[in-house]
Amino acid sequence: MFVLGIDPGLSRCGYGALQHAGGQVSAVAAGVLTTDKDLPLPQRLALLADDLAALYDSLTPDVVAVERVFFQVNARTAMSVGQASGLALEGAARRGFSVVQYTANEVKEAIAGYGSATKEQLGAMVAALCGLPSPPDPPDVTDALGIALCHLSRSAMDEAIRRATGRQSRPSPGGVARARLGAPDARAERPRLGGVAGST
Repeated sequence: MFVLGIDPGLSRCGYGALQHAGGQVSAVAAGVLTTDKDLPLPQRLALLADDLAALYDSLTPDVVAVERVFFQVNARTAMSVGQASGLALEGAARRGFSVVQYTANEVKEAIAGYGSATKEQLGAMVAALCGLPSPPDPPDVTDALGIALCHLSRSAMDEAIRRATGRQSRPSPGGVARARLGAPDARAERPRLGGVAGST
């Protein structure tokens, strides 16, 4: 399974792609897509849509996992996150990719073990699961990788339940294993494809 996690945002849209094969998870790409806050909104949306299209067409993931907008205190922030999320969902669906959504609490529950985990705790768990010395920077990348890891974890749990109940299903990941991932280049404004930016 090849999963692309998306942490939607209009100013900063994080992404992290994980490949699961042979019981191991490996990082394929990670980074941040950005738009200039000084540009008009329609132009910013067009630029983000173009960047997401380039990301999807280059990576062609099996699944695109997008953080679900659940609650925002700031209505203006919620609006821009919702717009970015809509672009991510539409672009993935248009290409025929499987699309799933997880709330931030669901990601924390799957990765850290409880839905009230702090950003620091989530970052530490993402780093540990991916074999990193520290959480990826910027945090948007950590969140995107966490979303991808959440889907792998959920898929493994679903498969275990299907096996326990005797129902037939096609193979799915056996769990989240350690992956090697270099720190992404926080300066990248467009997708860094074909590998993880800053990898060693």
